[in-house]
Amino acid sequence: MDPIRNPFAPGAGQRPPELAGRMRELQAFEVVLERVARGRPERSLMLTGLRGVGKTVLLGELRSKAIKHGWGAGKIEARPDTELRRPLSAALHRAIRDLAVRHRAPDRVEQVLGVLKAFALRANKPDAKLRDRWQPGIDVPAAQGRADSGDIEIDLVELFTEVAELAADVGTGVALLIDEIQDLLPEDVSALCAACHELSQSGAPLVVVGAGLPHVPAVLSASKSYSERLFRYARIDRLEREDADLAVMAPIEREDAGIEPEALDALYDASGGYPYFIQAYGKAAWDAAPADPITVKDVQVAAPEAESELAVGFFGSRYERATPAEREYLLAMAELTQGRDEPAGTADVAVYLGRKPSSLSPARDSLMKKGLVYSAERGHIAFTVPHFGHYLLGRD
Repeated sequence: MDPIRNPFAPGAGQRPPELAGRMRELQAFEVVLERVARGRPERSLMLTGLRGVGKTVLLGELRSKAIKHGWGAGKIEARPDTELRRPLSAALHRAIRDLAVRHRAPDRVEQVLGVLKAFALRANKPDAKLRDRWQPGIDVPAAQGRADSGDIEIDLVELFTEVAELAADVGTGVALLIDEIQDLLPEDVSALCAACHELSQSGAPLVVVGAGLPHVPAVLSASKSYSERLFRYARIDRLEREDADLAVMAPIEREDAGIEPEALDALYDASGGYPYFIQAYGKAAWDAAPADPITVKDVQVAAPEAESELAVGFFGSRYERATPAEREYLLAMAELTQGRDEPAGTADVAVYLGRKPSSLSPARDSLMKKGLVYSAERGHIAFTVPHFGHYLLGRD
């Protein structure tokens, strides 16, 4: 098979050639866009799931849909220990520019940009030297007395209100998309919930779409108890067999090639239906196939190559971030679950390692902060990366 024509695309956040199994989420977002544009109340949206299920790709698709509907749209990726104010300013600046094309009153656009600039400048520390002060690149004077108090919760409500009113002027809305939302600082999570709550009460046309790990609902509810009712949660999981087969067959058929049914069985067994793994194994199988169609033998020959690639780029990069104590904890989880994608009891981990539970808390908390594990339920811990336990046992 010609490697140049290989249609598969394993990569972080890279759109697969066939976005299978996500039609329900895309159609639901279409409804949100239409309802908000008509002044109907709608909740903001949170996408949750393990790594490798396509949350980032889906965020990109939702952003494209918003833009096609004439909305302003901005996207950011939250980072640990990084305040929200600066990246949020850049994202909303992009959204306002989208709206400015359709707005008939340049003065009104500049007014909102002035509020945004005032909000952004509060990212600078009061004692920062002039050469170290960040400038947001907004070519209007900063407004005064609006979104510039320094209290992120107050400022975010005021900023969202201004931007939403601008969108209402042109009969559309604004979509703010936040990836890795579990990495936001606690005060920023609180401010975001408060701002969404204020907007939902007023029916303002601004929607926040977040994406993150399975424990995002717990992160939000720990900040604001009403967040359980404030957002609509959608669990993004591995693909059903029919959709997984479509993700493989559709791009192959577009290249006027084929794949045998037994090879599809083998690809599904190897990938577990996880979109990232489907792309990795599909790419390796195409490259390994000497001729059309792809056979089960081709998949078997390609599997070690795909696994080697995943071991370096998907699993290994995360494992290397863990300290020796954290690796010991991870391996104990893998051995207790026998490499299956299921939670392990925190008490069981302590017993297995012959340690007191309290002595393992620092390692567990650090792994959670690094995004390698999450609290699946009270007293249980699970890997954020599918097949990670299997990788650890193979590595050991």
